[in-house]
Amino acid sequence: MPLIIVGIGILILLLLISKFKINAFLALLITSFAVGLLSSMNPLDILDSVLKGVGDTMGKIVLILAFGAMLGKILEESGAAHTITFRMIDFMGLKNIQYALLITGFLVGLPMMYNASFLVLIPLIFTFAATTKLPTIWLALPLCSALSVAHCFLPPHPAPTYVSFIYEADVNKVLLYGLIPMIPACLIGGVWLSRFTKKIVVTPPADLFQERKFEKSELPGLGISILCAVTPIILMLLGALTDLAFGPPPAKTELTKMGIESITGFYQHIFTAKGFSPQSTNIISGILTFFKFMSDANIALFMAVIVAIFTLGLRKGKSMDDVMNSSAKSIGAISMIVLIIAGGGAFSQVLKDSHVIEYIRSISDNIQMNPLLMAFLISSIFRLATGSATVASLTTAPIMLPMAQQMGTSPELMVLATGAGSVMWSHFNDSGFWMFKEYFGLSIKQTFQTWTVMESTVGVVGIITVLIMSIFI
Repeated sequence: MPLIIVGIGILILLLLISKFKINAFLALLITSFAVGLLSSMNPLDILDSVLKGVGDTMGKIVLILAFGAMLGKILEESGAAHTITFRMIDFMGLKNIQYALLITGFLVGLPMMYNASFLVLIPLIFTFAATTKLPTIWLALPLCSALSVAHCFLPPHPAPTYVSFIYEADVNKVLLYGLIPMIPACLIGGVWLSRFTKKIVVTPPADLFQERKFEKSELPGLGISILCAVTPIILMLLGALTDLAFGPPPAKTELTKMGIESITGFYQHIFTAKGFSPQSTNIISGILTFFKFMSDANIALFMAVIVAIFTLGLRKGKSMDDVMNSSAKSIGAISMIVLIIAGGGAFSQVLKDSHVIEYIRSISDNIQMNPLLMAFLISSIFRLATGSATVASLTTAPIMLPMAQQMGTSPELMVLATGAGSVMWSHFNDSGFWMFKEYFGLSIKQTFQTWTVMESTVGVVGIITVLIMSIFI
């Protein structure tokens, strides 16, 4: 019954948006209440779920979206995006531009959260399309496929890293093995599929990107352009390397159970156990805590904006008023996008609170099959129901752990199979779906034809590759 209710909710959402032309944000809220009522939830409980979903989602993404939009606008208006574009074309050639973008997506997406890296690189896609006259979605899919695979398959991203610990997998092996399915997944889901999107006409939001022709003398240097673009990557890489070296710090509740008050205390606990002197322990713990602070996506993008304001704005002769005005326009342009994503968070929270996850878990207890395939299927169902790749992975792993251990399945491959399922079926309750739709100005149908098909293709190719790998590992 819960899965039928989810299906009815999706149908309602489709009708509200496509048939009645209701704004996606309002449609998501209406659907959230409808699903809650169909699930026999109390109206006040539904309201609590909606408010919690909106609040949690906004708390996680609003600063990332705002700083990402500001950084993207500065990169665009200063000509930094053009500088990077021209050099990439000179180096790789137009013939190989999709592969250049795929590699860029991997390098940027490995240390950065999906939302942050998407926002940093969007100006490059728009600039490529404007300067080369190549189709925008044809350029975007290879990049986004690499970002998505990195987010769902590879440490140090939160879900694959945490799931590695649940399955007792070697994080370094997960990263190494994950590169194998990533290659065919991106080539098929990104490069090959993009050939069917060339006729899709894209109009990016006017306040986020406006085509402008630069004289070469106006363009900033390559070094400073790349520095501003990769500042958040460099900062987030510090945290990624810290986690790989010492493991990700436990959640606050776990720290409390351990009798530790803070992340600094966690690192002090590690180095004290290793026999370091109190002074050395305090210094190293303080440095690692600073790395973790600076590597947070919100702080990393904030620092990147500050660097860009001074290097690409004030040092290039612009006044602070001009830089702030353009930044304000970029934030205004994403206001509806933020609301739509928040609406998706409300919908997702109602689905969670209506006990869909418990229902799926009860079904899975009675199914027997290859643990890798089962992890993929359960994770994909959770992704369909909740919209979150992270939630799908973290919910699937505890369910599959006993079976994986009993059958002696490689824990590293279990992490990858779970990640492959978590990337499937992206639709209305996924913030990535709405970001892709709104930033590229697509219709609902076009978003399903491009983004959803790409995500699902990546997942299917991923699990097929993992099953082949299981023959040898």
